[in-house]
Amino acid sequence: MQTQLQVLSEDERAQVHELTLDLLSTTGLRVDTRRGRSILAEAGAQVDGLTSMVRFPRALVESSLLAAPRQFALGGRRQGWSFALNCADCTLLADGGAVFTFDSQANENRLAAFEDWEAATRLIDSLDEVGVYWAMVQPTFAESSFGELVAYWGNIFRNFSKHVQDCTSTPEGSRWMLEVLQVVFNGKEAVQRLKPVSFLLNPLSPLVIEAAPTDAYLETLGWGIPVAVMPMPMMGSTAPASLLATLVQANCEVLAMLCLVQAAAPGTPFLYAPAPMVMEPHSGRFASGEVEHALLGAAVTEIARFYGLPVQASTGGSGSPVPGLQAGYERALNWVLPSLAWPDILVGPGLLGGSLTLCLEQLLIDVEVFRRCRRLHRGVGSAGVKGLAQEIQAAGPGGNFLANRSTRDAVHRGEWYISKVGVHTSFERWQTDGRPELLPELREEVSRILSEYHPLPLDATVERELASLEKRARQES
Repeated sequence: MQTQLQVLSEDERAQVHELTLDLLSTTGLRVDTRRGRSILAEAGAQVDGLTSMVRFPRALVESSLLAAPRQFALGGRRQGWSFALNCADCTLLADGGAVFTFDSQANENRLAAFEDWEAATRLIDSLDEVGVYWAMVQPTFAESSFGELVAYWGNIFRNFSKHVQDCTSTPEGSRWMLEVLQVVFNGKEAVQRLKPVSFLLNPLSPLVIEAAPTDAYLETLGWGIPVAVMPMPMMGSTAPASLLATLVQANCEVLAMLCLVQAAAPGTPFLYAPAPMVMEPHSGRFASGEVEHALLGAAVTEIARFYGLPVQASTGGSGSPVPGLQAGYERALNWVLPSLAWPDILVGPGLLGGSLTLCLEQLLIDVEVFRRCRRLHRGVGSAGVKGLAQEIQAAGPGGNFLANRSTRDAVHRGEWYISKVGVHTSFERWQTDGRPELLPELREEVSRILSEYHPLPLDATVERELASLEKRARQES
């Protein structure tokens, strides 16, 4: 039997839903996009043209929930790779948006550069546990012109072959992105079928649907691109100082966007993906190491399951800007509850210092934490019960089971998780081996992977077409 986790009671889940419906129908959200307001008004929402406030009747919310598909698969460029949602599996999504990089050789943080983005992207492509891409380094190099935007999207597919989750900031940017997708995947129909890209939307907390990113998404209508909606209300700052109230606000922001997405294109694949956060109370900033992030990540998964929607949950991280003891215990604690809740997609590996600092060694540590959490989720099970009495009787009082075939079989079937990371030997052997430390070990592993792993190359014809598209984009910028 799999390990079962519950941080919200049935009554609390129902309470979140009812409070959400009440707030959406009475307070509503400010919807800054004119196109969005028009779509919502036609769907039955109450729109105030002077204030841009939109109220969402219960019937609209409930019909939108019914319109969203319960199951679909995310595809990628890698032949045969896909990830089915709401099918009892979980994959990692690398955390994104770092502005610094931790250099473990120099033991210092520095400004992140394109080379760090490229290394991180290749590294996550090599790791089976990471199925979904985010830009781990803030891609400021993609924002200066449409030519740079086209180059950025081309570089994503040169370095990553599984599912890509990203966004654009303008309708014009979306049109260029769609042209890249047509080139890489050989046409619109293939994009619709494979679903290699999902669009990330971040409503502004509290209670705002911004114009530019939403209009950028609306420009992709007709392509069947899945949408992940991720408001990030911060408890005590951009959300009330209560975990449950923060969940209610996040739920309002997700369901309001759900109404817009389903009104614009009924049946659009939708990921329930809020990332409610906790303010660090001493400074008022986001540090991400607070243990309450674990509760919120697990609760998000439970609310999504309440609705029957595919879910993308977040773990929190560490306030420490460098790997070490603090990062270790904060990351491990913050990962356990969201992992055991078992969302479809778990956001989190690779960043430190409130998600501002990329650390490739930390990425490998986080994947190791996830592997252990996956074992915890699998639970105790019933393997080994058959013939138990006879086996114990054969060993007898004071005996052991080291030489038993059942012990060997248990090792092979994964009855316990056997790690390849860190020290798993005697003190004397550790001393003889030169007292190895974890960080240098991981630095060597990162170096080995980056030197040996080669991402799936793009076809030569695709490369020529991308170069031509980039040239045209630069001329039109």
